[in-house]
Amino acid sequence: MALPKNVTFVTFDVYGTLIDWESGILEAFTKEAAREGFDLDPSLVLPLFHEISREVESGSYELYAEVLRRTAVEIAKRIEWPLEPSRSNFLPDSVQRWKPFKESSTQLPKLAKKYSLGLLSNIDDKLLGQTRRHIPIDFDLVVTAQQVRSYKPDAAHFTECARRMGTKKGWVHIASSYYHDVAPCIKARVPVIWVNRNKEVLESSQKKPTAEVATLREAAKLLGIA
Repeated sequence: MALPKNVTFVTFDVYGTLIDWESGILEAFTKEAAREGFDLDPSLVLPLFHEISREVESGSYELYAEVLRRTAVEIAKRIEWPLEPSRSNFLPDSVQRWKPFKESSTQLPKLAKKYSLGLLSNIDDKLLGQTRRHIPIDFDLVVTAQQVRSYKPDAAHFTECARRMGTKKGWVHIASSYYHDVAPCIKARVPVIWVNRNKEVLESSQKKPTAEVATLREAAKLLGIA
């Protein structure tokens, strides 16, 4: 599936694509562990975060703030950190400090001059509001997990986005997570540019995205932005 000849609407995943959430998550765990005097092995945090948060999201819907709290508690349990559940709010509290990648601040305004832009995110409205203070533009469409009561890779975000736009024609999605975004886009026949920041290698059973790039700047170039 090729990129549309006449792109009109570009949507983005937020965390990992526009926002450097892995640095934010790691910093939050490091600070809280130091505060409690626990000797944290930083290399364990992110693999466990991705594994456990997916498990939590696959259950019945709950706000992303609660997903983060439950994930923090389970990570602590697995690394034998005696974290009191009442202290787990340190993770959702940290979202407001998760910073954009530098290229987000330069590329988004350029893209906004040429296309309508949207956000499709596995988060709740309150936490996304905190994040959007770091993003220098307005968006024409925003779909959150709270609005559709579902987490990607379920199709609800993409179905709702298409409903609001009124058509899939001219739509391109840009995202960094193969699991959460690329795979469901391929299934829904939505052209998708994979920003493969972590240089993941696909297995033979995984279908290729419409395009693969290493940075958001490269994705913007594909869309005609110098």
